[in-house]
Amino acid sequence: MRVLALDTATEACSVAILTERGVCGAFEEVGRGHAERILMMVDAALEQAGLALGMLDGIAASVGPGAFTGVRISVSVAQGLAFGAGLPVVAVSTLETLACQAMRGGADQVLACLDARMGEVYWGCYRAAADGHPVACTAPAVGAATTIELPFTGAVHGIGRGFAAYPALAALRGIRLSPGADRALPDARDMVRLGAKRLEAGEGMDPAQLTPLYVRDKVALTESERVAAKGGPR
Repeated sequence: MRVLALDTATEACSVAILTERGVCGAFEEVGRGHAERILMMVDAALEQAGLALGMLDGIAASVGPGAFTGVRISVSVAQGLAFGAGLPVVAVSTLETLACQAMRGGADQVLACLDARMGEVYWGCYRAAADGHPVACTAPAVGAATTIELPFTGAVHGIGRGFAAYPALAALRGIRLSPGADRALPDARDMVRLGAKRLEAGEGMDPAQLTPLYVRDKVALTESERVAAKGGPR
């Protein structure tokens, strides 16, 4: 199976292509300019793989949660590419992509967290299936770090930039952090194998059906909320 995966939902842009020869791709932390950069990265990955877009079996798109603009770019670029080449698409979340990254390192229970700003994190819990892919134990959620309740017993491997932004996460029961895990961002090179599995299972959809995964519909605090978050009026 030949699959393209792409992600622009966080500070990073990443692209990967899975072929019978393995995975190739790239990851860049760019901050801004995702829309311009992701298309160049797709072209470079296709050239590296020696493929044209129409030779693929499908596209795996990161649908969030993450930055609202970044999620929309990821979805719309995947839709445009898939429409043009007549390809099916599958959705992959940023949190399960992080879980894949942890499970490659041997983790079997994972709490994936990304900084959602406004004093909150996007989070989800996953167990490793027999094939090493993550199985969701909770729905993707957003909330304060102190409100997270783990559905696990035993060691839980934490991963994602939420841990760097909110150190209180590391104090949750059973949490273990590998070196660098608190700086991890989703990478399409982890996402692409999940996408291939879903395409092989017949889960490919028309590009028009692809939608962002928004777990929060509020993107800014009111003035009173900002004051309260800082500890009241000064």
